[in-house]
Amino acid sequence: MPQKARDTQFRLPKVTIVDFKSIEMDRTLTALFARIFHQGQDSRLSKPNTTLEDFEADIMEQPAKFRDFGPHPEILRGWLEGHLLDLVNRGKHNQQVAAPRPLHGYTYRFRNPKHCRDYGSAEHVYEMLWHARNELGKLALASLKRFFFEGVDPNTQEQDTDIKIDVETQALLSLSPDKMMADAPVAGSRQPTPPLCIGSADLLADDILRLMQYRAKIPRSVMVEYLKILLAFHLALYHLRLMKLLPEMVKRMGNAPSCEPSRCPVSVGAAEWPFGDCPFRIALFMDVRNQPGSTPARLAERSAEFHFRRIPGFVKAYYLVKKLDEFATDQLRMGRLPGGPSKQMSVPELLALLGEKHSKERDVYFAARRLNMGVASGADDDGEPAEWDHIRKLKLSNLDTFVECLMAQRGEYQRRFIVKCLDAFALKNRPGAFLAQARSAKAPRRFTLDSRLLEVLLQINVLEYDTAGGHYRSKEIQVDRLLQILQQRYGLFIDRLPAGEGFQEPTIEDRQALRENKEAFKVKLREIGFFQDLSDAFITQHVRPRYQIG
Repeated sequence: MPQKARDTQFRLPKVTIVDFKSIEMDRTLTALFARIFHQGQDSRLSKPNTTLEDFEADIMEQPAKFRDFGPHPEILRGWLEGHLLDLVNRGKHNQQVAAPRPLHGYTYRFRNPKHCRDYGSAEHVYEMLWHARNELGKLALASLKRFFFEGVDPNTQEQDTDIKIDVETQALLSLSPDKMMADAPVAGSRQPTPPLCIGSADLLADDILRLMQYRAKIPRSVMVEYLKILLAFHLALYHLRLMKLLPEMVKRMGNAPSCEPSRCPVSVGAAEWPFGDCPFRIALFMDVRNQPGSTPARLAERSAEFHFRRIPGFVKAYYLVKKLDEFATDQLRMGRLPGGPSKQMSVPELLALLGEKHSKERDVYFAARRLNMGVASGADDDGEPAEWDHIRKLKLSNLDTFVECLMAQRGEYQRRFIVKCLDAFALKNRPGAFLAQARSAKAPRRFTLDSRLLEVLLQINVLEYDTAGGHYRSKEIQVDRLLQILQQRYGLFIDRLPAGEGFQEPTIEDRQALRENKEAFKVKLREIGFFQDLSDAFITQHVRPRYQIG
């Protein structure tokens, strides 16, 4: 018989709300609109399953708003497919509408839930922002709501013609109002869940607030692309950091004082290293030239391999925390732990159950779980997979044996899905990527710095907060200072190797590659129009803001 579902369940929102799948950021942003509009709750549509033909008919019925499309339905269909709609199975006979492109907040009401799944990523972003310290996240959520829901009267749901918006957004807002109004929040769909790394939440909120300073200067479609790239970048960084954090917390049995919100060393307003002395910060070496086979590319491949090799340890730690959560639920129900059946224990509290105080109850509980574990396909004559016998001979505790058996059966399965999810968050081989991989079989991944991602990070980091005036203002930055900011703020290394994160002291060849990488960085700055190079003296080499703020 197959293994029981309870044994193989993996997802635990206390660790991360994201369900590890290949996630499209358009759908993450669409689902985030619903949660922003309904204060964190999900939304239920009364009229789902809108087809491409429905959008065509809706436009054809409004010739006053959409002129001259009547004689040219093929142009209308091409415009819808190419500019306005996010499609699944694009170009195939079974293509379906997932949702309109996320150009406006109300587009979530035109989505097809079956094809527009975000796998928890939108809820994860919302909870990160909601729990960010010093009200940064709530300010970021309010700023996103003002930007995405402008142009529509919140009371009448009618378009406000006094607000100027781009053509594509006007087209979406001109669709039938009755379809737009068929929406309601799902009561109880929000379970407030603080992120395991609160410093990452602070950094995300601060970056969004900085980026939203440009909302009056940058076209809406460009701002939406910036936000998608930024959210994907932070989701990828968060989970790469989580793969270092969670196994370390398991080793310490939850004793990680620096991860308590009141004691987290991260300070996004710090002039120097924002992550302070955080023991769980990560560092990535970026191949700026993005030229496979070069020395910088090989260094970036080594960096990516180092981080991706953490995945099996992360999966094992995740399973252990998940099973401790099930153990805690059982103990709370029987009154053996204080708090009552409704108490929700945090990850550090769960890991504290690994102590000697709970060893007897823990061994009895997991001995029973081992006996009741379902038998997977391919079992031997004794009714158990062959590798389980080798695990039992290690004479581990009942909990460790139980987790090792799960890893033997499901570890590789979960690892593959996590890799696909990280590829999606890192926008692998797509505009805005910081991960690249050749299309040949088993080609190594490498960290890279795409021009669009660099542009987003530049727009954010040429701003500084004026505490006296209470607003942001743009400034010029020396190139060397910019490289330092990317290291300090995000852990992106370009002109030096991240010691301890897969690297030792650089060799002579490495130093030559680092110089080449830095020159390639300057070339990329010049290509996207941010670099002012007055002479060879580094003090005159500045990154110049494209827009003046403040």
